Amino acid sequence: MKNIRNRGLILVIHLALFSMTSLPVYAVKNNESGYEEVEKGPNNGRMLRQEDFAIELAIYEDGVPPEFRVWATEAGQPISPDEIKVRVVLDRLGDVQDDIGFYKQEDYLRGDMAIYEPHSFAVKLHAEYQGKDYTWTYDNFEGRVIINDDIAKASGIKTEKAGPANIRKTILAYGQLISPIENTRTISARFDGIVRKVHVNLGDEVKKGMPLLTIESDKSLNSYNIYAPIGGVVTDRNINTGEHTKGNSLLRIVDKKSLAAELFVFPENRSKIQIGNPVSLMVEGVASPIEGEIDYISPEMDGVEGVAIRVSIKNSSGNLSPGAMVKGTVTTNIHEVPLSVKRDGIQAFRDFQVVYAKVGTTYEVRMLELGEQAGDWAEVKGGLQPGTEYVTSNSYVIKADIDKSGASHDH
Repeated sequence: MKNIRNRGLILVIHLALFSMTSLPVYAVKNNESGYEEVEKGPNNGRMLRQEDFAIELAIYEDGVPPEFRVWATEAGQPISPDEIKVRVVLDRLGDVQDDIGFYKQEDYLRGDMAIYEPHSFAVKLHAEYQGKDYTWTYDNFEGRVIINDDIAKASGIKTEKAGPANIRKTILAYGQLISPIENTRTISARFDGIVRKVHVNLGDEVKKGMPLLTIESDKSLNSYNIYAPIGGVVTDRNINTGEHTKGNSLLRIVDKKSLAAELFVFPENRSKIQIGNPVSLMVEGVASPIEGEIDYISPEMDGVEGVAIRVSIKNSSGNLSPGAMVKGTVTTNIHEVPLSVKRDGIQAFRDFQVVYAKVGTTYEVRMLELGEQAGDWAEVKGGLQPGTEYVTSNSYVIKADIDKSGASHDH
């Protein structure tokens, strides 16, 4: 398995962006000839040798949390774990240090703490045997890459600090704009008769109290006026001067300054909604969303379309029209989580979901234990410290470079 060494050279890797621009990205290298081939011991650990004395250091994780185990030999012969003392110090990115002691377990020494992910660190092992001290140092980096700030900026890499967020659960609903029945008035004659004058035309905007029709009553032969009961727009005109009313509907007025979005929620989502839920509406032909809340839920269910809900909206400018198609995003639940990351920053690494932490110009994987995910955010239950700076945009650039470098760790 290949390792990356601090004292190595810096290898410039050209990362093609958008198939046009090649930008240099830096990865640490072991030696002048390439990545160092590591000698493996019988327990698949790294062999560390000084003269006839040798240590095999392995990360063991078969049925237990990852831990260090040590076997020692002299001139190829096993040394009893009672005869040696071992201590390992791991220097992690961000000035984090793990100091690991060892105790006897059968024929080996067992580390006294779990080796948490990522297994990316500089290793210093100190051993004492028969009055002599032995020390080894090496780098065991994985999921790590160095990218200068100007290159990161040109690559569109952006970062934020991990912290609390509101997890917003939503469902989608579709429908159209309507004129609520309470905003519509149908005009008919109180007393049938001949229409002597029509004061309005189709499409006219009227104010409440304006005269609409003058009618001569058949009974009294007196003329009387019909006035607008609400302000709005004349949307239907079914009468002309000189015609008889005959009990028909004569005019229709609609108040378009307030409309409603009638949306349909799938039956399986009925239990998730209630009066007052926030709704963000995208209306056909309108660029910006319109915010509102559910003010009506039908008590009946349509077997095909689901449950009808309504969201009242203002139309002061008159730009909205009944019949326009609408997509509604209904927020069904909002709650704050203490630690979260943006979902756009999450990538796959080995069998983990990860983000890339940034320390200086170095980026490194952080394996996440995720909780709820909704909207832009994912709850983090483990694997990341609050306040960690991590990549939120174009994290795939870093993933691609790490995949190219082939960096992995000792097991």
